[in-house]
Amino acid sequence: MTAPKPPAPAPARPRQFAAREASPLYASPLARCPLDPAAMDREDRLIARAKKALARRLAAPGAAIGSPATVRDFLMLELGEEAREVFCALFLDAQNRVLSFEPLSAGTLTQTSVYPREVVRRCLELNAAAVVFAHNHPSGVTEPSKADEDLTDRLRAALAMFDVRVLDHFIVGGASRPLSFAERGLL
Repeated sequence: MTAPKPPAPAPARPRQFAAREASPLYASPLARCPLDPAAMDREDRLIARAKKALARRLAAPGAAIGSPATVRDFLMLELGEEAREVFCALFLDAQNRVLSFEPLSAGTLTQTSVYPREVVRRCLELNAAAVVFAHNHPSGVTEPSKADEDLTDRLRAALAMFDVRVLDHFIVGGASRPLSFAERGLL
């Protein structure tokens, strides 16, 4: 006599992400930080605390952007140590309160593909009134390329059709000061 076979499990459905959830394309440096304080040296613990404090101030839903310097510091900690190019967006409501900070694309050492259609879709899902873009240059050079300028122009044009303002686009390059397109007059 043989035992009956258990029923086959139902096929797993792909997970649907809520509008306020970040996409799982990439793990931020904060998420990759070792969580065991005993395994970290004093400097690493200090950096981890600084990242957590900035994340609470800026990336928490409902936090208002107080100054470009706060955004610059947050982006420097978030993207400065990336080994590949990552394109992110900080989505804001009409009062410049943070709705979400999300990576939109992760690429290779020298480039990443960003699709305006996907950026527009995410802005509409979050009901964003404004957005700040950021990406890193793993080389450490923060000068914008012609491709960076063209992408920013295409994103601005696409988002303008939906009344979403592009407030700035930062390029982060390791420990050097992040470059602001708005301060350079490129927006």
